[in-house]
Amino acid sequence: MTRWSVGDLARASGLTVRALHHYDEIGLVVASERTTSGHRRYTPDDVRRLYQVRSLRQLGLSLEEVRSALSRSDSLRPLFEAQLAALNAQARQVEALRSRLTALLDGHTTESLLSTLEMMSVYESYFTADQLGDMRSRAAAMGPEAVEALKASWLELVQQLRQHMADGTPADDPRVVELARRWDELGARFTGGDPAVQAAAQKSWTENKASISTQIGWPADDGLVDYVTRARAAR
Repeated sequence: MTRWSVGDLARASGLTVRALHHYDEIGLVVASERTTSGHRRYTPDDVRRLYQVRSLRQLGLSLEEVRSALSRSDSLRPLFEAQLAALNAQARQVEALRSRLTALLDGHTTESLLSTLEMMSVYESYFTADQLGDMRSRAAAMGPEAVEALKASWLELVQQLRQHMADGTPADDPRVVELARRWDELGARFTGGDPAVQAAAQKSWTENKASISTQIGWPADDGLVDYVTRARAAR
């Protein structure tokens, strides 16, 4: 019967001699025979096992998982289901990253990209990964057109509030109180109304007014947020 040296098997399989030696040393694919001088000789059964190992590795299994899969006599289904779940989680992470990069690149100059990256760093310091993920998911579920419409509504709301400030309208005026209610309603579209997220947003604003105001389009020191806070308290 045909026997393969480690070099022959390396060339035929595309693996390195070092990898085959490692598989042998850890007992994963052991050469069944040795020459009188001690050189490894692989039998057809050894080669079949090697290709089983390669197939399982291509599914993303670790060497220890491959060893477990080849040694178990029951169904491999639980192992493959766990691997599929892990791959699905990775796919979701990749899709989230793809969406972030697409949004980041859409219509941005180099200068605005750097500014946006700075803001991403700021937000990641205040919101948990789950909170950021939830907000991005809500934005993705709305779709780009709805998000742009929401931004337009927000800017219109800001203009109305700033006009009331300029006119000296008290914060407890019913018109301002109603605008503050709409402010919170629009914000909840992104925060989901989660008090923890709202608190994180307030803290990020308080500690990073200058950076955030550049992104949202109004001066950090114009008192708008404090004005809305007083109107909210009057409800």
